[in-house]
Amino acid sequence: MRRSLGQRIDLVTRYSMPALFAIVLVLMNMVPLHIPGIARIMPVLPLIAVYHWAVYRPALLPPSVVFAIGLLHDVLSGAPLGVNAVVYLTVYGIVVWQQRFLAGKSFLVVWLGFAIVSLVATFESWLLVSILSSTLVEPNAALFQFVLNFGFFPLIAWLFLRYQQVFLSNE
Repeated sequence: MRRSLGQRIDLVTRYSMPALFAIVLVLMNMVPLHIPGIARIMPVLPLIAVYHWAVYRPALLPPSVVFAIGLLHDVLSGAPLGVNAVVYLTVYGIVVWQQRFLAGKSFLVVWLGFAIVSLVATFESWLLVSILSSTLVEPNAALFQFVLNFGFFPLIAWLFLRYQQVFLSNE
């Protein structure tokens, strides 16, 4: 059965939303809060999107899109070009590799998996920025950023799970 134009547009919209959600999270990270030093400890919200979609629907956020989201984040944040792209691709690769273990598990297991992957991503980002800037970046800010990532995960993951239940469950 051939789908109508409206049905095809609906499907494209539904399937492109994970990438759009990740882009919105990049933009949310860029909102100026006018608090001195806050940029160094802001949670890396797009990391949550990359992790979540890699666990549940990796086909909706392919590696090329993950790379583009990372580059966008680098350009907008002023980070060394490629750092977030590499970090996001690392997270994506680890999660897709462990998807069989993570998918279908309780939320607590997925959240703990995020904690481990987020810690790896935080260390990788800290290391890359330190190497590229030829100076040792303050590790306390990275650690606080990790804690914030861990804390924000349930809220953002819940929103993504609701989207999946409402819009992607009846494909």
